[in-house]
Amino acid sequence: MPAATDRRGPPHVGAGVVTVLVIGDVVTDILTVHEGPLAIGSDTIASVRIAGGGSAANTAVWLAAAGSAVAFAGVAGEDEPGDARLAELHQAGVTTSVRRVPGVATGTVVVLTSDAERTMFTDRGANRLLARADIERALALPGLRHLHLSAYVLFDPDCAPAGRFALEEARRRGLTTSLDAASAAPLEQLGGAKFLSSVPRTSLLFANLDEARVLGSPDPADLRHLADGVIVKSGAAGASWAGPDGTASAPGRRLPAIVDPTGAGDAFAAGFLTAWLAGETPHAALDAGNKLGARAVAKLGGRP
Repeated sequence: MPAATDRRGPPHVGAGVVTVLVIGDVVTDILTVHEGPLAIGSDTIASVRIAGGGSAANTAVWLAAAGSAVAFAGVAGEDEPGDARLAELHQAGVTTSVRRVPGVATGTVVVLTSDAERTMFTDRGANRLLARADIERALALPGLRHLHLSAYVLFDPDCAPAGRFALEEARRRGLTTSLDAASAAPLEQLGGAKFLSSVPRTSLLFANLDEARVLGSPDPADLRHLADGVIVKSGAAGASWAGPDGTASAPGRRLPAIVDPTGAGDAFAAGFLTAWLAGETPHAALDAGNKLGARAVAKLGGRP
């Protein structure tokens, strides 16, 4: 990563009283949808679109769409893609606490989608520079009740200390916390449940079925040693919960077709958190998550 001088700019753009703080990546998604196998070494016909992405940024936008007062904290390059990504967040109603860094590109992800499956090529760019000072600045926002962290922050050794600090400091300040397990492959490389056991305990842990299996079990009750409450998302089959008040489940929504699964887990987390923070039952929160997740897969891209 090249050396760079930080340009912090305004600490919080669009700031008011914010209930939920989401910390993690903001990227440019290059979305491609193709039919049939890739023609390696030749041409493959596809639809290509550029859009805002990043698991944490997506979750923030879905939270805003669900009616939550939300802020996003992260790092972006001082470049045109960074300008565009932040403008999208502001337009969606998301307060931002984002450090801009010249000389480092805003992150980019190439997403290949075919038959409702995704393959992603990731350049995290400026996201790798997330630091403790970024967390402290974001936690100064008034009215915070909950902090949500994408595990992509913890997968990268450059910014993992900032992610751990975020969870520790939020809990110290009396906030509830949640962690999205993010991705099965890096989670498995880092040791699954052993890796997460070294991370500060959270109020909620979100995992899809593949991530839950890497963590040890598809049954959320078996993963309660990792968080106070555990949510396992099973796509069209619905989602399940295990927490101090027992277990719950909610069926998935019927859809005529899945266009693109990008952002479905981010949307689910937003729906669940909005309901959970409003005092709804686990079943109602699961149902709210399934509803937003279904909206996400019915369209191309990870945003509403």
